[in-house]
Amino acid sequence: MPRLLVVDLARTAALLGMILFHLVRDLEIFGLAAPGTTLSGGWAVFARSVAGSFLFLSGVSLVLAQQGHRRWRNFARRLVVLAGAAAAISLATFLAVPGQYVFFGILHAIAVSSVLALPFLRLPVWMSLGGALLIVLADQALTAPPFDAVWMKWTGLSSAPRPSLDFIPLVPWFAPVLLGVFSARTVAGLQLRPVVPSVSRWQWQWLAWPGRHSLVIYLLHQPVLLGALWMITRFLP
Repeated sequence: MPRLLVVDLARTAALLGMILFHLVRDLEIFGLAAPGTTLSGGWAVFARSVAGSFLFLSGVSLVLAQQGHRRWRNFARRLVVLAGAAAAISLATFLAVPGQYVFFGILHAIAVSSVLALPFLRLPVWMSLGGALLIVLADQALTAPPFDAVWMKWTGLSSAPRPSLDFIPLVPWFAPVLLGVFSARTVAGLQLRPVVPSVSRWQWQWLAWPGRHSLVIYLLHQPVLLGALWMITRFLP
């Protein structure tokens, strides 16, 4: 199935937001920005917006990838790649900062949510919206002792979240995935077509290129940023 340009462009915008946020966080690490800059205020809202956009787009992409004939082999291949990348992030951060390693970050959330969202591809479309609303309500009102166990922290229903460099628990972050499923299925049902320039125009292809390689960029951007800042702080006055 050919890629949808508007989705790749949206993913490119989300990547730029992610890189900007992580740059500011890295500036904190190197003492070039005030400690806690990204933990509150506008930066905290910005971070949640970027994470939500990635999860929303993963829901949209799931619908697009499974339209018509079910492409289970492609889905399984993508899931294995995502799970492997998530495991690599966990291992790398455990070796670097074992007390705050990423045990359930954005890649973990996308991988698990992709599986949990599969039934919503066949259920009535309104149930995706209803499911998203229930998850938001659960985030506001539901905590239970069983979820305080270490192996259940990923659910987001624990009363004492575990410290982590990047924590994207299932509750409430499965909600934007379902909203993406709802939006994509609604647009498909209305048989709308995105108003975007022709894919053949090279400048739009160039802008969409990062969105087509989002996982690679996600895995490489932090080593590049940290390495560049290390060089700057080490060799420049």
